[in-house]
Amino acid sequence: MRTLAVVGGGVIGLSVAWRAAAAGWSVTVFDPAAGTGASWVAGGMLAPLSEGWPGEDEPLEFGAATLARWPDFAARLEAAAGIRVFVADETLTVALDAADAADLRTIADFVTARGHEMRLLDRQGVRAAEPDLARTVRAGLLAPTEPAVDNRLLLNALRRCCEQAGVHIVAESVAALEDCEHDHVVLAAGAATARLWPGLPVHPVKGEILRLRHRPGAPPPPRRVIRARVHGRPLYLVPRADGIVVGATQYEAGFDTAVTVAGVRDLIADAEAVLPALGEYELQEAAAGSRPGTPDNLPLLGRLSDRVIVAAGHGRNGILGVPLTADAVVALLGGEVLPEAKVADPHRFSVRGGNR
Repeated sequence: MRTLAVVGGGVIGLSVAWRAAAAGWSVTVFDPAAGTGASWVAGGMLAPLSEGWPGEDEPLEFGAATLARWPDFAARLEAAAGIRVFVADETLTVALDAADAADLRTIADFVTARGHEMRLLDRQGVRAAEPDLARTVRAGLLAPTEPAVDNRLLLNALRRCCEQAGVHIVAESVAALEDCEHDHVVLAAGAATARLWPGLPVHPVKGEILRLRHRPGAPPPPRRVIRARVHGRPLYLVPRADGIVVGATQYEAGFDTAVTVAGVRDLIADAEAVLPALGEYELQEAAAGSRPGTPDNLPLLGRLSDRVIVAAGHGRNGILGVPLTADAVVALLGGEVLPEAKVADPHRFSVRGGNR
């Protein structure tokens, strides 16, 4: 049987391992703490359309392509693991001032011109959709095809699927890819990917999130993902079964994952500006992770050598990118390239490294 080493046990590594095992590979995942890292500290939004912007056609196309694969991927996951991961069906981006409202119109025009459904809402439409939002909200942009998942349920489901498929998870780091005595290697080490293949333009971007638990008597969480920009800072509120995830700060801070007072302060203040009743929730957790960023906000997905495939650099869209990335890696292992993944070819940058 052909052997595959997957270096990295986040959502990307685990999904690749599961789908490769289902395709007949003998798979081993190497990660000292599989199912943690940036994958554990995530909102779980699947929102490439809401992040669209004129001139950024390739990220939109890649994001829309992987979004389209999510329903089938989630159905397979639920059938295999018995875990339903979706927590919201739609995304609503709101504007608090005239400039933000104008940006929503720009996004709507750009995205709908490319064949995707989005709907502009006035103040009354926003109020009807989510009555507990602040009265200062001026307008909204509804993306009815953008759901969200619970990232931690997703990780649990992927681990269960891997176990059922015979994937061997080894709680060890890999110091060098040459140490993996397997037929093929998938490098999916997130922000640490460049340590194992110097020259890959992947760098850590720190992000902090809060998990808030609903308390008796407090208004319920929004039914949709709520996105906004407050004082120039991006904000999202993602419902969970027991509350809300609030995120996310964004810093160029290396591999520092300490939660800062300023980060928590800004997240709470910005979230209350959008959802005033948030102050009645319990502060359950504050956490930070290192997202794997790239210069053009597209992942690195393709062959680095005859033996090594990279699947990293998804930035804040790691959860979104899971289905397309897994399918693309399995295709590469079979000698094919998915058309939707060509835009993420790592050789669009100058990549050093030998035939490892």
